[in-house]
Amino acid sequence: MRKPLVVALCALALAGAGATPAAAAAPSPTGADTATGAVPATSLTDVVDDTVGSAADALSGLLAPKAAAVDFAGTVSLSNCSGSVVRMPGSEADDPALVLTNGHCLESGFPAPGQVLVDRASSRSFGLLNSAGTRVATLRANRLVYATMTDTDAAIYRLGTTYAQIKSSYGIDALTLSATRPAAGTAISVVSGYWKRIYSCSVDGFAYRMKEGDWTWKDSVRYTAACDTIGGTSGSPVVDDATGRVVAVNNTGNEDGERCTVNNPCEVDERGTVTVRRGINYAQQTYLFPACFGADNRLVLSASGCAVPKP
Repeated sequence: MRKPLVVALCALALAGAGATPAAAAAPSPTGADTATGAVPATSLTDVVDDTVGSAADALSGLLAPKAAAVDFAGTVSLSNCSGSVVRMPGSEADDPALVLTNGHCLESGFPAPGQVLVDRASSRSFGLLNSAGTRVATLRANRLVYATMTDTDAAIYRLGTTYAQIKSSYGIDALTLSATRPAAGTAISVVSGYWKRIYSCSVDGFAYRMKEGDWTWKDSVRYTAACDTIGGTSGSPVVDDATGRVVAVNNTGNEDGERCTVNNPCEVDERGTVTVRRGINYAQQTYLFPACFGADNRLVLSASGCAVPKP
C-alpha cells in the first residue's frame, strides 16, 4: 500500500528528488495508503516528468507503430489515489461505466483481511482526465460494485453515466481490462491520474504471495526498478504498452527495506522463503475480473470462471 500523501511529501522533501513507493495522496500499501485521510499534494518534478514521459511515449509510437500509445485518457484522480474508467472485453457502449482503483483507496478505509464488499451505495467522485492529463469532468459513482484487500487489492465502482455518454461528452474511451495474464518481460506503463505522471518499465516477475501488514496478496506483479512509483499512484492502471489493455492495478512497494510491514511488503515463495526487495514496487493482476461481469456490466460472482475472492 502506498503511504499517506502527507508522509510521502515529507519523504520527498527530505530526499530532494527521491521518491518513495506508491500510493495516492495518501495511500499506503502502495502499497497501502496507510493513512485514510491524507491530504493531496503536488510534486515539483511532476511537470518535467510529465513532459519527458509524453516525449518518450511519442517517440515510442514512431519507432513501434503497432504498439498502443499510452496516455492519460480515461484515467481518473481520486481524493487520495489514482484510478481509471474501465470496460470488460464484452462491455457495451450503453452499459454503465466502471472505475477501477485499489481496495485500500476506499473512502471508508481499508477492508479487513478476509473482507469482501459487494454492491454498496456510493457517491464517490472522480476527476476524468483527457490524453494530455487535463481534468475535463467530474464523474460520480452510484455503487461500489466490489472491493477487497484479500488475495488482491482492488475496488470497482459503477458510475451513473454510460460509456457512450462519456464518449459523446468528452471524446474519451474507457480502458479495456485484459482477460489474459501478463507475461514476464512485458513492457508496461503505470498511469497515475492523481499525479498526472506515467511510469514506464517492464514486468520483472511475479510474487507467489506478497505480505504487507495483515494482508496477503496472490500472484502479484513485480516491476523492474524504473517504475519507482510514489504515494498517490495507488490504483493506477498498469497498461500493456503493446495492446493498450489494463493488466494490473498498481498498489504497493517496499519503502524502507523492512520485512512484511505496512509500506514494506515482502515476497513469500511456495516454500515459505521470504524475500525483501527495498525500493521495488508491485501491482495486483486484473485478468480475473472479466469472467465475473455479465450483461449490463453486472457483477456475477457465481459465473463460471469467476475466481475472485467472494463474501
